[in-house]
Amino acid sequence: MACVFVQIHSATLNLMADYSKFLVKDYTHWLVNIHENQGYLGRCIVWCKRENALDLADATEAEQKEFITVLGELREATKRAFQTDWFNYAFLGNGTRHLHGHFVPRYSSPRELEGTTFVDERWGHNYRTDHDFVTPPEVLEAVRVKLKDELR
Repeated sequence: MACVFVQIHSATLNLMADYSKFLVKDYTHWLVNIHENQGYLGRCIVWCKRENALDLADATEAEQKEFITVLGELREATKRAFQTDWFNYAFLGNGTRHLHGHFVPRYSSPRELEGTTFVDERWGHNYRTDHDFVTPPEVLEAVRVKLKDELR
């Protein structure tokens, strides 16, 4: 299954330009982008900016250090924005061969945003993307702006 963030097997930053509308924050070594499927409210992709980055175990020392900062800041921003109860982190690389992670907030009860109710049907279990969940563009933008504002 390919990641929604980049459905081709290239890691060039030029190709990522099409995804600039999803940008939440640009760090030195990492990009945080909102995931198009917000079945898990606040779900993001944390993308390594180094072109040849493939595996988390091969991240440079500077990338590793900043990565922990990125996750910590994103976790706290998501807690403030959506009162998140827990977090899942996944590094799969099955469809997109580039170093990136899925940041998946989890909720023990429903959340409401812009008239959309978000229900974590799998609370207490591994997350699973609901490919039938469609995030309206205005809701996606509201999530992105809310996280961006919290990450300032």
